[in-house]
Amino acid sequence: MTLGETIRIEGGRVLATLIRFTGDIGLAEDALQEATIVALERWTTDGVPAHPAAWLTAVARNKALDRIRRDARRRDKEIEAHYERPFEMEEDDSLRLIFTCAHPALSMEARIGLTLRLVGGLKTSEIAGLFLVPEATVGQRISRAKKKIALARIPYRVPSPHELPDRLAGVLAVIYLIFTTGHHAFEGPLDSRFDLAAEAIRLGRLLVGLMPDEPEALGLLALMLATTARQRARLDEHGDIVLLADQDRSLWDLKAINEASLLIEKALRRRRVGPYQIQGAIACLHGQARSDAETDWRQISDLYRFLESFNDGPVIRVNRAVAESKVFGPEAGLELLEGISGVDSWHLYWSTRADFLRQLGREAEAAVAYRSALAMNMNDADRRFLERRLASLSLA
Repeated sequence: MTLGETIRIEGGRVLATLIRFTGDIGLAEDALQEATIVALERWTTDGVPAHPAAWLTAVARNKALDRIRRDARRRDKEIEAHYERPFEMEEDDSLRLIFTCAHPALSMEARIGLTLRLVGGLKTSEIAGLFLVPEATVGQRISRAKKKIALARIPYRVPSPHELPDRLAGVLAVIYLIFTTGHHAFEGPLDSRFDLAAEAIRLGRLLVGLMPDEPEALGLLALMLATTARQRARLDEHGDIVLLADQDRSLWDLKAINEASLLIEKALRRRRVGPYQIQGAIACLHGQARSDAETDWRQISDLYRFLESFNDGPVIRVNRAVAESKVFGPEAGLELLEGISGVDSWHLYWSTRADFLRQLGREAEAAVAYRSALAMNMNDADRRFLERRLASLSLA
């Protein structure tokens, strides 16, 4: 594993461990950065260590301890008594950090942005793409959130049971967005951040272990498992997108789909339905269908209508439009897209609109929509797909 791969895949967990050790987000980030510089020098000459994440953690810990010693007013022995204790990465370090960032003293936008940056290792441009907001806005949110955690002395820990409900919404949202970014990368190859999807599933399992009777935690884990089950069939040998209708379903992970279905059944028995359970049920319906023609699009359409009662955002509306177009035709889908706000910079809105227009034979309008989509930021596979669709139009 190269240094870049180690930082991309393990960086969030290393940072979470360092924050547990130092109790200071800024100090932990600086220490990891210094350790990365040391790794650039040593790994080039000495080779990559057998356990690169553990190596980075140990070096960064020492860098942090050096700074603590320099800055402290207490005697070194007192510092060592506090910090020179057995120290290694723990399974739930990332979950502790997520709960810290999900403190109700922070706005929901700040909670999610900060956690995606620290735990997911996402760049501010990637986070801005998820929120459909300017990059500068995300940067300001993250900076303010760090300062508030420091000033308010928000503890780095998993909350006690009575505190969990107030944190749950933010934690679920963050894990979901980490997964979304990993499943469908914002830039580069579509599957270039699949490590994040795997990390989100790991965090989802930890959360279910912590809150085994929370139906939304079960629903989120089911959603991620059922979606990831299609991973092997999403791209062809050239790295190009294979649409759901055309995927080789023998490549799907039936074990993951079955696990997801059982989780949804368990969640729904709690009779506290929420948005992640609904999305998990939709993903399971796709996974259980033996072909596109056998997919229960009417039930999926109904579930998206129900989902909008919890979340009427643009992403849900576009997905509902796709489902309803399968039931009632592309005109119905196109009608649902009218009047959606906040999607001008989202390429999947424009590509969905273009596809409806293409199906209706309105190729000149479809070409305009495809060009609008191609003007946006996106990953390489999405861009190649849209370019092929545009080129296929007779008026392109």
